Parts: sequence; structure tokens; C-alpha cells
Amino acid sequence: MKQDNTPGMLTLERLRELVTAGEIETVVTAFPDLYGRLMGKRIAGDFFLEHVAREGMHACNYLLTVDMDMEPVPGYAYANWELGYGDFHCLPDLSTLRRATWLQKSALVLCDILDNESHTPVAVAPRNILKRQIEAAAAAGYTAMGGSELEYYIFTNSYDEARAAHYHDLKPIGAYIEDYHILQGGREEVLNAAARKHLAQSGVPVEFSKGEWGPGQHELNIRYADLLTMADRHTLYKQCFKDLADQLGYSVTFMAKFAQDLAGSSCHMHVSLWDEREGRNLFEGEQRLGPVACSDEFRWFLGGWMAHVRELMVFYAPTVNSYKRYRAGSWAPTAIAWSYDNRTAGFRVVGRGSSLRIESRVPGADVNPYLAYAAILASGLDGIRRHIEPPDIFTGDVYAAAGLPRVPASLSEAIAAFEQSEFAREAFGEEVVEHYLHFFKTEQAAFDRAVTDWERRRYFEQI
Repeated sequence: MKQDNTPGMLTLERLRELVTAGEIETVVTAFPDLYGRLMGKRIAGDFFLEHVAREGMHACNYLLTVDMDMEPVPGYAYANWELGYGDFHCLPDLSTLRRATWLQKSALVLCDILDNESHTPVAVAPRNILKRQIEAAAAAGYTAMGGSELEYYIFTNSYDEARAAHYHDLKPIGAYIEDYHILQGGREEVLNAAARKHLAQSGVPVEFSKGEWGPGQHELNIRYADLLTMADRHTLYKQCFKDLADQLGYSVTFMAKFAQDLAGSSCHMHVSLWDEREGRNLFEGEQRLGPVACSDEFRWFLGGWMAHVRELMVFYAPTVNSYKRYRAGSWAPTAIAWSYDNRTAGFRVVGRGSSLRIESRVPGADVNPYLAYAAILASGLDGIRRHIEPPDIFTGDVYAAAGLPRVPASLSEAIAAFEQSEFAREAFGEEVVEHYLHFFKTEQAAFDRAVTDWERRRYFEQI
């Protein structure tokens, strides 16, 4: 296991010292589900050291088939009532062992999900899906690096209060647009400063936080890392924020579009390819692509990513709500185009030389990072293999452009594209595609059955 010297990361030996000293009592042992939420157990520190660290633990395999309300959903081949909902094996990835300073006397470790009998990776587990694409990149000589820029809204209502109010008339912590606004940002330090501190002390290095376009909307950025580390950090970032908000009597949401009249919350994803041995960004080069000096790998990776974005859109925009972000003038993209340092484009190329990278503005804050980074890597690698050229650079306001391919307008449209995608089946395998088709169709069907507040307001009296 490679030693990680990031502050807050732990070795087993150091954990043993902390458990013996009474500084750590609990090890949160967890894994991401299909939504990207953490599931798992809280394990006594001494039992974790004696058994779980090496032997792993078990959890019910229904956890990869539940809906948002934790109800088992019929129709999955992987786990169902007919098969008896058995266990899978959760093996701690000890390279992720860290303090969780926002929790009392706690450490945290993430697990890989293995078949209970064969101990081979469960194909449909999100972390395994990303690891397979990372292995494919490594076989081609690439290390993929990335960064998630997550946005969120903070409310002065607690989660209990918000739930009791059916999420109506909540009070954002801010009163006006606060993009880069230092005065309003200072009022939110009660949560944001706590998050910066605890993340940094728990193995998730922080760059900065800043106000965003909505009242009470903020962004906190964490350090660029290899894609598996970044997906793990992304997931822990959300968990830390929710736990801290809960402790403070506040609430925070990572919904893509919380309110019709407020800005959506994005997750801008930055990616580049590196030669790890040489410490060199392989996107850097002497070719000219508009104003960008780049390599073949850059061109083809961008071309592949853009070519496959519509058919893999469910991995970037996984909920019905995701598609409410895509409105002209909203800071979220409506068309599939690339440009240099242009925030109207779905693909914004930024940096120069060793910092050259591609930022996709397509994903929202509701994204499961393991699935999104897997989709990005699979698409980009296919671009390199098949020498897919990107379209011409776009200059100007993409919102006002005609003739560009559009992002899907709804989850149902994205599901149809995913279902028809030969590339998705080639990249991820039939089992994964069928599992996630059922997952996304279940999400869409739940919405289709719902009667919304909008319908009652519109039709109750007037129809």
C-alpha cells in the first residue's frame, strides 16, 4: 500500500496508537451506493483493528438496488427477493483510512465491494466501475487527474425543520447574490470555515471557498488528485458538509436545481492525463487548436469526451431534477461545444502548459463522482484509441448559437440515449448497463407517478 502523507491520513499502526490512547473509538467503514451516498457501519476501533481491517465486513447486497428512500426495488438481476438478498463482502481500502475530525473520536475508511463467494469485484458497484476505467488508462500508460468543483445551498433551517415543512419556504443563509462576495461569505463562515478545517484535518486538502450566484449558495474547492482519490474526496466532502450542517442546526443541499428562480448548483469537473513516472501533463504540446497549445492526446481526449456525452448523460445528470439546470443564461450549458475560458460552453478549456486541462460544466452537484469520472475516462480513452477529433472551437455566446448539438432535455431522453448506446455496453459491459438502466428508469417512473405542487397550483381551481 502506497503511503499517503496528506495530513489526516492514517496507517494501521497510527490508528492502533490512537485507539490505544482513547483518541479514536469508532471507525466509520463505508462504501458509495448508486446515488453516491455512503453506506456502511460504525465499528469499534479495537474490533476494526483485530478483524475488519484485514478480513473486511459484510453488508446486504440490496444496498446496490435500493431507491432514494431505501426501499428494495424489484427487477434487478444482481440482487432480488428471489435470490434472497444475500451479502456482499466489503474490503477496506486502507489507503483511504483517515481521521474524520468532524465526528467525535472517529476515523473513516472506504471499502471495495466484492462478491461474497468469489471475492471478485462486484461489477455494478460505483467505485469498481471507476477502478476498471483507471486500470484501462494505466494499461495505456496514462494516469488521469481531476478536480471536482461542487456548489451547494446553505439554509438556516435544520434538516428536521425542512422535512417537516415539506421543503417549502426555507430560509437561505444569504439574502442576495453573493458571487465572490466577502461580506456575505463572512456570515457563512460558521459552516464553511468548519468544513475547510475538518476536511483539511481529515485527508481532504482544501484550496478555497467562495460565494456563488444564488443567495446562500457557495462553492468549496478541494485539491486536484488522481481520479479515484478525487472521487473519494468528493464523496467525503459531501458527507462532511451534511454532518456539520446537521450539528449546527442548519441544512445544506446539493440538488442540481433547488428552486426555479435560483441558480442551479454545478459540479464542474476538471480532467487531464499525466505520465506519472515523468511527472508530465500529457495534454501539453506544441500543436495549435485555436488559442490552445496542446498534444494529440488532448485533442483526441476532448473529441472522445464530447462525442459520447449525450449517450452517457445519465452518469453526469442522474436525476429528474438534474435537467432543470440547463437553461440559457444560467451558467449551466445548453449545448455541446468547447471554447477557451468561456463559461457559456459545456466544455471549457483552461490553463496552459503543465496546467492545461478540460473542464466540463455539464455535471450538476447531484452527480455520483465515481460514475461521472468513469464516463469521462472511458470517453476520452476511446477518443485517443480512435483519434476522434473535437469540433472547431466556438467563440462567443454558446447560449445564442444555432446548430449546435444540445444536451438532453430530460432524464427520459438521456435514458433512451444510454439504452441505445453500443459504446456504453462496450465500455462498461452489459451487466453494468442493464443494472443502471433499471436504476434510472426506476427514478424516472417514480417522478412520472408523482403529483407535484406545480400541478396543484395550476389545475386545482382553474381546470
